[in-house]
Order: sequence, then structure tokens, then C-alpha cells
Amino acid sequence: MLSLVLSAAVQGIDAYIVKVESHLESGLLAFSTVGLPEGAVRESKERVSAAIKNSGFIFPQKRITINLAPADIRKEGSAFDLPIAVGILASIGSVRSEKLDKFIILGELALDGKLRAIKGALSISTIGREKSLEGIIVPAENANEASMARGFKVYPMRSLRETVDFLNGKNHVEPYRIDINQLFSSRAEYDVDFSDVKGQENAKRALEIAAAGAHNIIMVGPPGSGKTMLARRMSTILPDLTLEEALETTKVHSVSGMLKSNQALVTQRPFRSPHHSISDAGLIGGGHIPKPGEVSLAHNGVLFLDEMAEFKKNVLELLRQPVEDGFVTIARATTSLTYPSRFMLAAAMNPCPCGYATDPYHNCICTPSQIQKYLTRISGPLMDRIDIHIEMPAVKYRELSSTSGGEPSAVIRRRAMQARSRQLERFKNNRKIFTNAAMGTKEIKKYCWIDSRGHELLKMAITHLGFSARAYDRILKVSRTIADLEQSESIRPEFISEAIQYRSLDRNL
Repeated sequence: MLSLVLSAAVQGIDAYIVKVESHLESGLLAFSTVGLPEGAVRESKERVSAAIKNSGFIFPQKRITINLAPADIRKEGSAFDLPIAVGILASIGSVRSEKLDKFIILGELALDGKLRAIKGALSISTIGREKSLEGIIVPAENANEASMARGFKVYPMRSLRETVDFLNGKNHVEPYRIDINQLFSSRAEYDVDFSDVKGQENAKRALEIAAAGAHNIIMVGPPGSGKTMLARRMSTILPDLTLEEALETTKVHSVSGMLKSNQALVTQRPFRSPHHSISDAGLIGGGHIPKPGEVSLAHNGVLFLDEMAEFKKNVLELLRQPVEDGFVTIARATTSLTYPSRFMLAAAMNPCPCGYATDPYHNCICTPSQIQKYLTRISGPLMDRIDIHIEMPAVKYRELSSTSGGEPSAVIRRRAMQARSRQLERFKNNRKIFTNAAMGTKEIKKYCWIDSRGHELLKMAITHLGFSARAYDRILKVSRTIADLEQSESIRPEFISEAIQYRSLDRNL
């Protein structure tokens, strides 16, 4: 007795079809699963056996072999419980086989036969639509997420019994639908706002430029100067997620198990702030079965490294590829996975080990050699990849005691979105570049033309301040963004002068 059920699994953030083959024969009672199953898949036999019995079906007293094809890719997770159970019941005639090749079937089984949520439902729905299948059967908790693959029918189920009745035509289930426009229109408001921040107008200006051009930024200042407070409000001034960005971000969070129960879509830009003790795999991704790291969970959002100099140097160096390329590749002996990691890097650090080198109200106890050693914990190549360096002084009392608030995030975000619109129009014929920060050498030459006065300013920066060639490109990119904020087609000398001010750490390292 043989049956075939279609299911799917996730590799990276994309899915692939898995054929669940069930073979029953007479002989010694046994239940074996082949096709490179990991721990949770091997344990499914206990859940499947109990769920079938507690759902009122007869569990066959035969030798059962389950094959998960393709057999050369490792399978992990509990999503194969439901297709395995359906395959066994189809082999003994309890489930009609006419629909089994038209639907993707997924779900974790409780011992009483109820279905529990799985990971990666959106990616799996997408592959089902691409393969022109009729629909997908998922646990009810995953219905919102799975229905984001527009034009693909999603059938939510709550138990094994309900699934069997649906496949046998005993009950009619309407495909689940969700209004995507309503999800975006009802997106939750942010809990923080730029109007909460007192003083630091220069830093706010730098963050606005960073948001407008998707530039990486580092803030240097004494404790209590507002570095963390400003960074946590960075997401509130970034342009709203597009549908395409939201879907890609949701895929990453879904395969990581980070989506909230019944959450359909990530509609706010992510903000990730890992602790400085994080490991290589935690930041970049990896593990025995590779999973996305913080750089991928921050995709289309902000990755904030507080006290950046306290991170392990080898961990920081791993940031160089994702910051530059917008993706990270994790290679293993049997597979190589690529995760998206197009994020804005925001970092904060003290100016010295004690933190008070630039604070007029506290005495610094660090020697010049200690300060130099502290600053060089961040390598030159990594610092070169950060477009904007901003020094933040201690906040004065009159600013703290002021009752007037600053500009709200919505006003700043509106200006940033206008600048982004100019960039989208500029790069409309380029499928890889959407912001000024992503420009390469070719685009810089084309869109960052400057006059003789601008060249004199840049010559001074390179010659007298010791800036690197990469810093030269960063200055031009930031100047282009400042021009976009000012709605100027040309890059004026004052824009270049302001951009040069945002390379302060180059003069200290």
C-alpha cells in the first residue's frame, strides 16, 4: 500500500516541494522515516501515532516506511506531522487520494490531533503558487501569514479530523482571504518619537540624512548624551515599508519563528539591538541547521550596535560583507544558504574607555594611548563602510529643562520620503540600486558631479585630513543625499562641506 502527499520545507528563506511517500506492508511492526530527517522529524512518529488514534482512526499494525523526497536535503521541524498522518491514512483507504497531489499539506500535530503553528508558511505558500498548485492546507494560526501569497488558496484547519473530512469532501471550507491594504492602513504606531529627544540638533540632522539616503551612521559621545535614545527612534523616520519589502521581511521572521501568533505581515521596519556578547552565529547566522542571524532579522530595518567597541573584534569584522553586499552567505559541508541583510547600521560608542573624554562636566581618567587603543578596536575597513560619523556632546541643562519638543518623527519622515522618491526616480532603470548609499563607482561618477570649488574641498579633506579613497566616495554619496533633501539637482560646495564634517572619526583613528 503506497500513497503520496505533497508538502514543503524551507531552505534559507525560500521553500521547496517535499514529496511525502508512505509505504505500508505486512511484517514486524515498525515505523521508520528516511530522507535525511532531523530530530523533530524522526520524533514525529510518536505524535502521528497518538494523533491518529485520538482522532478516532485506526492506526495500522503494519511495517510503515515514510520517505521524504528529495532525500539528499536535510529535513527539520515538526511541519511534516500532518502530511505523514494523512499519507498513512490514505494508504489504508481512510483518505481519498484524488486531492493529495493538488494541495501542499503542513502542520504540527498535538497528541489529541489538533494542529499547531509552523514556521515559514509565507515562503511555502509562495512556492505553491509558483508551482500552480490548487492551494495549501495549514494550521489556522498560519492562515493570515500564508494568505500573503496573493492568488493562492489557503485552507486553514484546526485538527487532523477536520483535514481528513475536507480531503474526503465531507465538509466545505472556504479559502481564507485577508485585506492587505487594511494591514498597511492599520499598522501600529511607534511607541517612541523624535520629539521626545531634547537638544542634539546636529545629531538629529545627521540621522535625517542617514534615513533619507539609507546611510550607515555611528554616534560618539559620553554616557547620557542620548545616543541610544536617538538610535531607538531611527526606525520612526525611515520611509514606510513597501509591500515587496514587507513580504521579504516577513519571510525572514517567519523562518526564524519570530512572527507573533496570527501575525500576517511585518508592517514596521525592524529594529534589532543585539547585546555586545553576541556570537558569530548569532550576529551573522548559522548553526548546525543554519538560521538567520541579527543582520538578516534587521533586513529592511535598522541594526543597532550599542557600545560598538565592546563587541568582539572578530564578530565586528564579519559585518563587512553584509554591510557592503546586502546579503550574507552561510556555507556548510552539505549546503550553502544566502540570507538577505540589507539594513542600516547604526552604532554608538564612547569616546574613550571611561566615556568622558569629550565631556566638559566630568574629568577623563584615560591616557592618550588608552584612548587610541580603544578607538582602534573598530578596524579602519569597517569604519570606512560607515558613511556618517557624528560626535555628540553632553546635553546642557537648559536643553534638558526646555518644555518645547523637537520635530515629531512624522515630519522628519516626510522629508526623508521625499528624498527617497528622488532617488527611486534616479535609479528607476537599475534593479539593484534604490538609494544613494548603494551607489557604486559608476553611479557616483554619473550622479555626483561637482564643480571646481567642490573638488578643492575634497582635495583638502583627502590631503590634509588623511581620508581614504573609500571615504572620498562616502562623502560624495552623503553630499548627494543632502542635495536631495534640499531638492537640488546639483551638489553645492556647502553640501560637500557638511558631508566632510560627518567623517570625524577618520581624523582620530
